[in-house]
Parts: sequence; structure tokens; C-alpha cells
Amino acid sequence: MPELKALIWDVDGTIAETERDGHRVAFNAAFKALGLPWHWDDAHYGVLLHVAGGLERLRADLAQRSDAPADPAERERLARALHSEKNAAYTALVHRGGIAARPGVQRLVAECQAAGVALAVATTTGAANVEALFPGLFGAGWAQLFRVRVCAEDAPAKKPDPLAYTLALQRLGVRADEALALEDSPNGLLAARSAGLGVVVTRSAHFQPDPMPGALAVVADLDAPVRVADQVHGQVSLAALRDLHSMGAPTAPS
Repeated sequence: MPELKALIWDVDGTIAETERDGHRVAFNAAFKALGLPWHWDDAHYGVLLHVAGGLERLRADLAQRSDAPADPAERERLARALHSEKNAAYTALVHRGGIAARPGVQRLVAECQAAGVALAVATTTGAANVEALFPGLFGAGWAQLFRVRVCAEDAPAKKPDPLAYTLALQRLGVRADEALALEDSPNGLLAARSAGLGVVVTRSAHFQPDPMPGALAVVADLDAPVRVADQVHGQVSLAALRDLHSMGAPTAPS
């Protein structure tokens, strides 16, 4: 296998438990701000997470509600107003320090930085959400760490479509066999694999029981042990990722 040159990160659920601790909370705040008697509990939000993208999630939910506007244009206006209000609530929550990095994330980022392995983001969340979250997790120089960032505005075709990963590879200037992806969800796994990438899955709160076919490894978090062939690494380190990368990516699904 070629050298591992880049690590491409999903954001929500992978870098931090933003879905559970941030986005769901912010959606509920948006409902309240607009005077709507709606509330997404953990169970309902877990179902909605199988729809990629916050605006898309709102559209899916409103389409099933008898108390949502029946007129499609009016329903779309409400979805967009809620999404804008939700993003503002999410940014305020993050600025209050309400969301921490998941175990091992900052360590692995530092290992990659020290070794010259490029870091990129491929996410279905908006750029403003990334810009709100990353300074508190990675410091003032976060944008230099993650020079390539593909967000919702860049890739309108959401995961499991591979567009976000395809664009990230293009902007990094590396081939799929020179990179790995880190994901937490079945849609993200399928998107990365469809772009030809090997994938390590770090399960987030809402995807604990989901099958993750074709992943190179599936772990509870990046500080958990990971087996590579006959060797067990004590955590998902850069050395462990290089060993996993050397195994090669599974054949991309059709």
C-alpha cells in the first residue's frame, strides 16, 4: 500500500458528540423560539439521524407532522427559519463551552500534525458550525490544522453520497489509497467507502447497535484498543492507523 498521507474526519458524532449534546438541544431551542410545541427526544432524534443534514432532517420531520404547514412552500420557509434559528442556538451553546472532543481525538490530531499527515474534514454540517466548534477543541490555529474542509455548502449531495469525500481527496491532492476516513455512522461509512477510502468507525451515542459492514475497524472511541490482524494496539494511534491502512480498503460497495 502507498504511504498514509491524510486522515479525513467526519465531524458530528466523530470529533465530538455534537448530535446528542449540541444539535438536538439547539433544534429544541429553535422550536421554542418560534413558538412551536415540538420536542425531539433522544429516541426520535436517533431515528432522524438516518437522514443526513440538519435542514434535510427538519424537512423529513415536518413532512410527517399533522401540525406542520400543509403547503409545501410554507413548510419549506418554516424549515429554513428553524434551521437558521437552530444554527444560532448551536453556536451560542458551543461558545459557552458546552461540547468537548471525544476521547482520543485531540491526541490523534496532535500525532498527525507531528508526523506531517494532512488533516481534512468531510461533513454534512455547515461551515459555520465547524467554525464555531473547532477553536474550542483545537485552539486558534485550528484552520491551519484542517486546511481542507468540505462542508454542507460544498457538497449538497449528502452522505451516503460520496461527494464530500471525493471533494476532500481532490482538494488534498491525494488518492483514496493514500488516505483513511474516520466516521461514526452507517451513512458516513458508506459515503467514504464509495469514495474508495478505508474507514475506521468510532461509534457515537446514536449509532451504538448499527452494523458497520466493510469498516477496517469499529471501536467505542479513539482511546479504545484496536486489533489489526494478530496485533492489538492499546488505542487508535497513528501507528495503529498506518497498520490498518496497510491492509488496504475493502472493495467499494456498488
